[in-house]
Amino acid sequence: MITEFSVFDTKYFSVEHLFDSDENAGLIADFEAGNDAFGLENYLKFQSAQDEESNNSRTYLVKDILTGDLVGYFSLRTGLITIQVQGDGFDSFPAIELANFAVNKKYKDEHPDYVRLGAYIFNNFVFPIVNCLAKYVGVNSLYIYALPENKLLSYYEKLGFTRLPEEQEKFVQRHVKPKYDEGCVFMYQTLV
Repeated sequence: MITEFSVFDTKYFSVEHLFDSDENAGLIADFEAGNDAFGLENYLKFQSAQDEESNNSRTYLVKDILTGDLVGYFSLRTGLITIQVQGDGFDSFPAIELANFAVNKKYKDEHPDYVRLGAYIFNNFVFPIVNCLAKYVGVNSLYIYALPENKLLSYYEKLGFTRLPEEQEKFVQRHVKPKYDEGCVFMYQTLV
């Protein structure tokens, strides 16, 4: 299937918008996030379509080109990075939030020869789409609110995300972190 995102397709995988195909509903219903990431699984199954319709975010599905199987998904939305400057003042920078990001456990289990699928999706789909968007709107960073698990934080660091200095991170936690991301760690990376 040719979609507006076909330009990002790779030899093995393609990316498409949540509503690009009627078959996506069945693929979504069968998705398993793994690693006890039920929030990511539930988001895709029960909230992503509502967020699409209300223009709160866009969700993209990564599929196996040969089989059409759902490999993973990610959701993007615009936002701001707000940091404290001089006393009570603050400054903000336009950014894009990687709001949801997960690989399909079923696909990973059926294709053990494909390793580092999350990094592959990030490097070949998420980051290129974000950089493409940055050509049309003023954004200079990509950010995520990660669960405070050392393994996950290390994983995002390998993808190029960094944490703010401790005082700045506390400011973000007190002033700008959405309620649904409570307890998560703010991480970001600058776009080139």
